Amino acid sequence: MDLDPKLSLMALMLVAFAGLATASSFISDDVLAPRGSGGRSLLQAKTDPPFRPSCCHRPVDTQCVLPVLPPIRPSSLSLDEAGASMACRRIQKELQDLQRDPPASCSAGPVGEDLFHWQATIMGPSDSPYAGGVFFVTIHFPPDYPFKPPMVNFQTKVYHPNINSNGSICLDILKDQWSPALTISKVLLSVSSLLTDPNPDDPLVPEIAHMYNNHRRRYEEMARSWTQKHAMG
Repeated sequence: MDLDPKLSLMALMLVAFAGLATASSFISDDVLAPRGSGGRSLLQAKTDPPFRPSCCHRPVDTQCVLPVLPPIRPSSLSLDEAGASMACRRIQKELQDLQRDPPASCSAGPVGEDLFHWQATIMGPSDSPYAGGVFFVTIHFPPDYPFKPPMVNFQTKVYHPNINSNGSICLDILKDQWSPALTISKVLLSVSSLLTDPNPDDPLVPEIAHMYNNHRRRYEEMARSWTQKHAMG
């Protein structure tokens, strides 16, 4: 039986269309959605946003976190206060020693409650023109005592080559020969010894030193006269 050519052509077109549909299904499953793509087609993959690792979605902390350190607290005492505290302990110890074992012909102690300001008395040595006199002396301790010498001055006027009219004393241990090992007790004994044995080679009053060297009797008369006038009142 002969088929109509038109029907034959339509039949071929239907067969071709069916085959194309079958091939499309295979392409969709195997090509457009390959393994490992999560079931998405290539067309879908093209329209998806670009892939980024999950870490990129986390906010980045750009601040450096440092450990919290305890606050630096200054010492409760400054250097000056610490030095004054050390001086107080030293002065108190010397005061106790003076009260327990006072030096011969000398006495000393604080003025009121001021531990750094003392008043002392020195009895004129019996073998000197100052015998019988009572000489008052002021003592001022520096804040860094005993590393610096005390300031010692006569309040009583003294006719002496090493003691001027202001009461200043020219004595090596009160200047460059001072040592922290020295004490006020030793200083008072040295001052008392200076009344007996002046040092005309290092005078504070050159005129009196000249008289001491060249007119000893005249010097002794003047020293005795000043003692009677100023130290025996």
